[in-house]
Amino acid sequence: MTKQIKKILIANRGEIACRIIKTARKMGIATVAVYSDADRKALHVRSADESVHIGPSPAVESYLVIDKIINAAKQTGADAIHPGYGFLSENPNFVRACHAAGLTFIGPSAEAMEAMGLKDAAKKLMEKSGVPVTPGYHGKDQSPKLLKAKAGMIGYPVLIKAVAGGGGKGMRKVETDSDFDAALASCMRETKSSFGNDAVLIEKYIQSPRHIEVQVFGDSHGNIVHMFERDCSLQRRHQKVIEEAPAPGMTDAVRRAMTDAAIAAAKAVDYTGAGTVEFIVDGSGKLRTDGFWFMEMNTRLQVEHPVTEMITGLDLVELQIRVAQGEALPAQDAIKMEGHAIEARLYAEDPVRDFLPTPGQIAYLDDDDFGNKTEGCRIDTGYEGGAGIPVHYDPMICKIIGYGEDREDATEQTLRGIRQIEVYPAITNNTFLINCLTSKRFISEKLSTHFINDNIETLIPFDLRSRPEIFGLAAIRLLADLEDDEGPFGGATGWRLNTSENRVFTFKGENGPVDVRVERQTEQYVDIQIGNDPIRTFSLYPDLSIWKIEDGLLSYDDWRSRVKPGYISLYGFDQFAQVYFYDFAETSTVSIGDSLIAPMPGKIIAVNAKPGDSVKAGEPLIVMEAMKMEMSLDAPRAGVVARVEVQVGALVAGGDLLLELEAGECTGN
Repeated sequence: MTKQIKKILIANRGEIACRIIKTARKMGIATVAVYSDADRKALHVRSADESVHIGPSPAVESYLVIDKIINAAKQTGADAIHPGYGFLSENPNFVRACHAAGLTFIGPSAEAMEAMGLKDAAKKLMEKSGVPVTPGYHGKDQSPKLLKAKAGMIGYPVLIKAVAGGGGKGMRKVETDSDFDAALASCMRETKSSFGNDAVLIEKYIQSPRHIEVQVFGDSHGNIVHMFERDCSLQRRHQKVIEEAPAPGMTDAVRRAMTDAAIAAAKAVDYTGAGTVEFIVDGSGKLRTDGFWFMEMNTRLQVEHPVTEMITGLDLVELQIRVAQGEALPAQDAIKMEGHAIEARLYAEDPVRDFLPTPGQIAYLDDDDFGNKTEGCRIDTGYEGGAGIPVHYDPMICKIIGYGEDREDATEQTLRGIRQIEVYPAITNNTFLINCLTSKRFISEKLSTHFINDNIETLIPFDLRSRPEIFGLAAIRLLADLEDDEGPFGGATGWRLNTSENRVFTFKGENGPVDVRVERQTEQYVDIQIGNDPIRTFSLYPDLSIWKIEDGLLSYDDWRSRVKPGYISLYGFDQFAQVYFYDFAETSTVSIGDSLIAPMPGKIIAVNAKPGDSVKAGEPLIVMEAMKMEMSLDAPRAGVVARVEVQVGALVAGGDLLLELEAGECTGN
C-alpha cells in the first residue's frame, strides 16, 4: 500500500540538503530546511519552501538533537523526514522517534541500522550469511592489553577501527607493536568524541587494498537490487577524495560475485531503502572472485552517490522517496549501466599545510548555471558567493562529477569542471585534485587506498616559498593593500612628494628574515630588491606583475591571494605559496618561534605538556579537534615549556596562544 508524501523535512545541511530539495521539487513535494546559527543564511535554508531554526552552531546542540528535529517537523506539518548522510542518518533512536511521532523516515529500519551499525556485530552476521569477512578481532573485551595482544596474534600491520560511525573517523593503521598504545588511545578518543562510543575492533591490514563498494536498494515488497559498484580507493586519512563508477579493472565474474555478496548482506537484515556494502579488495594484481572482503555497510545515501546516478540514469533520492511511500523498485534486469563517471570533492583546505581546513568567508564563488557549464559535468554544492564556511562542520564546498563514454573522457570532464570552478578567497584543494586526476598512476589505473600517501610529494601543489621571487610577489601584494588603505598621504614611511615610494617588508624565510625593498617608480614600474640580490624592475599593467622563474612565468593576475595577520596566501591552479611576514602582529595562525598558536577555532582534546617540561622539536604537545578533524600541534623547537594557556575541553579561536616556550634561540618552525 502506498502513501503519498506531501512535505519532507530535511534533517541535514549544505550540499546534501540542496540535493534533496532539488529532487523533492521535481516530484512536487514541499520541503522544510532546518538550520543552526552558523547556517542562518545558508543556501539550503533559502532553497527550501520553509525553514526552522534549531539552535547554536555546534552540531551537538542543533543537527544532532532529535527532539528539535521532530518538533520542527510537527511545527511545519511535515509528514516525512529525510536524514541525508552524516548527523542522525544512521541513528536508530532517531528512526524510532520519527515513527513514534507519526512521521515517515526516508531510510532503512532501526533494526537494520542496529544490525549493521556496529562493525563487530555486522561482521559476525556477515560470516553467518556467507559473505567473506576480513580476519580480525571483533570481541566485546576492550581492555587495551587484550586488544594489543590480539593485534600481535593477527600480525602487523593492523587497522584499529571504531565499532560505531564511519567516514574515516576512529581509524588508525598500526605498523608495529611499539606504536599500538598511542594509536589506540587516539582512536578511542576520536571515536568517543564523534560517535559517543569508544569501542574498537582490530583487523588485518591488506597491503595493497582497494576500496570498492556496491550500491544496493531494498523495498517493502521484498525486492533487493544493486546499482553496480563504485571504486573509492583514492582516500586521505581514510576519507574519500575521488570516486568513480564502474571500478577500473572490474570483470563480469568479479562484479557478479561482489554484487551477489552485497545483496546477501542486505537480505540478512531485510533491508529497505538506499544502502552501500563496502568491500576491501586485494589490489596487488587483477581483481579476483576470492580477493574481496566485507568491510561495513552504510545504511544511508553516500556522498558519492552521483557517480552511480550518472552511469545508471537513476535518481537515487527519488527512489528513496518512492520506497518510503511503499512503491516497488525497478527489476534488476531493468537497471542498466552505461559510460563512466568520476566525482572529485572540493574542500576548503590547504594541501601545503597538511590539508588544514580553511574556514572563512567565500567572497566569490563561480556558480553561474551550476552543473550545466560543460556537457557531461555536474556540480553539487551547498554554497554560493557571500557564504561562510563554518568551522563546525565538514569543509567540503562542492562535488564535481564528470561523465563520459569511457574513463578517459570522464576524467577530462571532471578536470574541466574543477578548472572552471573558482572559489575566492578560500584556499581549496583544487590543484591537488587536478594533480591526482592527471597523475600517471591514476591514468594507468594503479589504484589503492595508499595512492595519495605513496604519491603525496607529486600530488601536493608546488610551494613557491623556497623561491626568493615569491617574496617579491608577496611584497607587491602587500604594497597594493597599503596603497588601497592609505592613499598617497596615509603612511608615514616611504611616500615623498615628487620622489619614488619606498617600502620594506620583512618575510620569514627558511634561513631567517628576508627583507624586500619595494620602490614604485611609476604606476607601471616597480623596483624590487630581495635581500642583497640586485635590484630588478618589474612591469605592472597596472595590476599584472610578471617575471621569469626558470622555465615558467609567474603571473600575479592569474593568482588569488588573501592577507591575514602574519601571513599572505598566494595560489592558482598550478602552484601555491603561503608566506609569513613580520609587518603584522605575531599571533599568526601557525606555530612560530617560541609559541604554539591555534591554527583555527576548535576544541582542545589533549594537553601533553606542563610548565617546566623539556620538549624536543616536533614533539606533539597539544591535540585539538576542528572541522571533524583531530590535529596534533608540535613543539616548534627544542626547549622548556614556560606556560600553557589552555586545558582539555577548552574552546579556542584561531590565533589564540596555546603554549609558550621559554625565551631562547628559535631553531626552526
